[in-house]
Amino acid sequence: MSILQCMDCARQYPITEVIYTCTDCGGLLDLVHDLDHMRGRITRETFDQRLGSLDSPYFSGVWRYKELIYPDVDEALIVTRPEGNTNLYRLPKLAQWAGVDRLYFKHEGENPTGSFKDRGMTGGVTQARVLGMKRVACASTGNTSASLAAYAAFAGLEGVVFFQNTQIAAGKLAQAIAYGATAIRIDADFDKNLELVREVSNKLGIYVLNSVNPFRLEGQKSIMFEAIQQLRWQVPDWIVVPGGNLGNSSAFGKGLVELHTLGLIDRLPRLAIIQAEGASPLYQAYQRGLDRLEPMKANTIATAIKIGNPVNYPKAVRALHATDGVVEQVSDQEIMDAKALIDATGVGCEPASACSLAGVRKLVDQGVIRQDEVVVGILTGHVLKDPEVIIDYHNNDLENITAHYPNRLYAAEASIEQLSRILTPENESLFA
Repeated sequence: MSILQCMDCARQYPITEVIYTCTDCGGLLDLVHDLDHMRGRITRETFDQRLGSLDSPYFSGVWRYKELIYPDVDEALIVTRPEGNTNLYRLPKLAQWAGVDRLYFKHEGENPTGSFKDRGMTGGVTQARVLGMKRVACASTGNTSASLAAYAAFAGLEGVVFFQNTQIAAGKLAQAIAYGATAIRIDADFDKNLELVREVSNKLGIYVLNSVNPFRLEGQKSIMFEAIQQLRWQVPDWIVVPGGNLGNSSAFGKGLVELHTLGLIDRLPRLAIIQAEGASPLYQAYQRGLDRLEPMKANTIATAIKIGNPVNYPKAVRALHATDGVVEQVSDQEIMDAKALIDATGVGCEPASACSLAGVRKLVDQGVIRQDEVVVGILTGHVLKDPEVIIDYHNNDLENITAHYPNRLYAAEASIEQLSRILTPENESLFA
């Protein structure tokens, strides 16, 4: 039987209680499963046999690992699109640019609403249904809102989304509205909106589905499960992930430790969390020995990680300690250049995702990641999140950013001569 347990004081709560943090000390809660009971009963073959399943819920790349996500839930209550089953790409050109021999990217933008949030939302909305909740809510910079709205609609629940007034991805706002969520634009940043959504939800009996919700993070663990299964259970040397609210970082650490405890992997990979310079409170704390979190006013072109007061900081620190992990920061210039190269492979990603590639290159240059080590980077969202920055980058119209890898947009009259001149240039590859 699974229970909720405070990561600080270890107080336990039943999973039937609507609760997000410890009532004694305010600590974050973990969903703790009985791993001793699972040991020997859950094997690699358990999950391998479900690959390609056509049956619900095991056709989901989250619920294929049901025993490690939410073992006791009634399958009839599971809300799945399905999500997961995202590709793991080996991209030699990007590996060469970054300075490693083997570089893979797990593309979570291939989820139903275009980001990794769907993996967490299937767990969170399922728990909302278990608890009999009628409304679910979140604060969002874009991806979470689209995911919550879609899964709430799919489950027959009302979705409520708090947006900030600026730097909202139009495509994600459009998704939230299209899926029928109550969308509210507030004159506040993400961190303030998260505070508001928790207060309002507590007052009105709405279930919060930001990553402070432990059932959200359980779903996001499956990114690690699936990536390692796709590598035929061979553990990479590094997992590199963008860091915003630090939900993925926290979930990855917990999931990897569980796999190791169960004997499904023989060692832990090292975790590298990459933040944008303008939203880097974890990096700043890392430079001080992870002494404390000092919130900051976030400012970065990578809207998905534009968060200055990450709620999952304590869990991310735990993940770093467990995996001998590191934290690095990259500039918006480095993010957009890396994004241009990822996009040019035909894979594509949102700006925040490009932290993974930019971070790998920086850590290789520093000698932290060796050339012969195997690296898996996480692409968190679809290329069509923040599409306006793509056009502006390639037109060299972004403030304080130079397009080092531009793909020029041409204009021509209806003339064979003009078209011929455009189509016979001496163009260099973006990777040159």
